[in-house]
Amino acid sequence: MATSIVVRVILSEEVFAGAVAELIAGDEDLARVVALYGPPPLWVREPGFPSLLYIILEQQVSLASARALYQRVLSAVRPLTPGRFLKLSEARLRELGFSRQKTLYARLLAEAIQKRRLALHKLHELEDHHAREQLTALKGIGIWTADIYLMSALRRPDIWPIGDLALAIAVQEVKGLRKRPSPENLERISKPWRPWRAVAARIFWHAYLSKRGQKTATISL
Repeated sequence: MATSIVVRVILSEEVFAGAVAELIAGDEDLARVVALYGPPPLWVREPGFPSLLYIILEQQVSLASARALYQRVLSAVRPLTPGRFLKLSEARLRELGFSRQKTLYARLLAEAIQKRRLALHKLHELEDHHAREQLTALKGIGIWTADIYLMSALRRPDIWPIGDLALAIAVQEVKGLRKRPSPENLERISKPWRPWRAVAARIFWHAYLSKRGQKTATISL
């Protein structure tokens, strides 16, 4: 019996550029963003524990504070592996700047990987919804966190993080909407951009950041 092989598209630089071209050819608002600010960056991260930990640290805080905390973690734990991270005491994590909640979430993540309850290295084999289910089964990882990991670390092309505030604001601004779209409306609005919604999201984030004179990634990436 032959084994079926699933060929999954990931966002390489070449695929990303082609998807941007396809999207702006079919949407004049996205085309205007690229005409004004240039093509968006591909904003990616390396798959694995450090990146997922970083995304957890970014939950509900500013980019600057999350980045500063992550840099302190990198200075304290070299290399940053689940096992080495778990050797840090709760007191040491508080010294680094972890809240009680982030301490819990980070330790649960490290333990799940170390005890092989979460196989991050195998997520690339799964369809989007199954990979999301694997991630969100762990306390501290919600849909937003899972989606950002799928977008930036696994480079999935059609992830659309409806819980992202910057994305909602950008869609409102670029599309000239009277009010900020709800997550449900964001989902509905995104249908024309399939199967490249992760690319469309980067165009919107690019508009959001460029309008505000920022060059770093959004609250998400």
